[in-house]
Amino acid sequence: MEITQIRNATIIVKYNDTKFLIDPWLGPKDYMEGFEAGINSHIRQPRVELPCSIEKITEADAIIITHVHPDHWDEYAKNSIDKNKQIFVQSESDKKFMLSEGFKNIEIISSFGTNYKGITLFKTTGQHGRREIVEPICRMVNMPYDIMGVVFKSENEKTLYIAGDSIWCSEISEAIDKFHPDIIIVNACGATIMNGEHIIMNKEDVYEVVKKSPNSKIIASHMDAVSHLSVTRKDLYKLIQEKDIKNLLIPEDGQTIIF
Repeated sequence: MEITQIRNATIIVKYNDTKFLIDPWLGPKDYMEGFEAGINSHIRQPRVELPCSIEKITEADAIIITHVHPDHWDEYAKNSIDKNKQIFVQSESDKKFMLSEGFKNIEIISSFGTNYKGITLFKTTGQHGRREIVEPICRMVNMPYDIMGVVFKSENEKTLYIAGDSIWCSEISEAIDKFHPDIIIVNACGATIMNGEHIIMNKEDVYEVVKKSPNSKIIASHMDAVSHLSVTRKDLYKLIQEKDIKNLLIPEDGQTIIF
């Protein structure tokens, strides 16, 4: 297994000799305004450039889109990915959206398992911020709330769990209990909206994952790129020192971790 951190939640996973591109956000540095509902809305995003060319990033067998928020899918991805490429999504709603973008080969990942090239993909759930607080706000700004995580299983590989855009919550804990992942990828920049709610994991949430899964390797993704972040890679390195954490990895953009 190889996991390459591209930028933000965009990663490439080579699993069982199959290459997956996850959540492609491919626009150039500063091309988008900051999120109006988030802190630091005056800061344009992405805050950093891609570490390599779009052509290299999109050389994948399949694309997984955990949800269609604009920092996980953009016009640059739409225009650069082959419209016949295998696309995996979380729901009928996201499938309709991808069809409207011109893509033809779209499948919804099942919570009971979806088979692809000798790999079983399982949909998991989470909370993109506390549901009772953030879901109504999403409805107000006409943005979908639901997200998915994805578990990868194969006889030839360790079990991988991509938790997706979620805070620490019962759904994440239950997925860990169910699948016992060897490797867990968490989105960990503590993205925060104007009312102070964080909508993906912050330092405290990451530490909960660490305590829950002491024998797993945990990878922090979704770092240092969006306007509304509240946690940086430097903050997570401080957490490692403060708590003497041995199993948290914080890859730089462009870095590949091999298991």
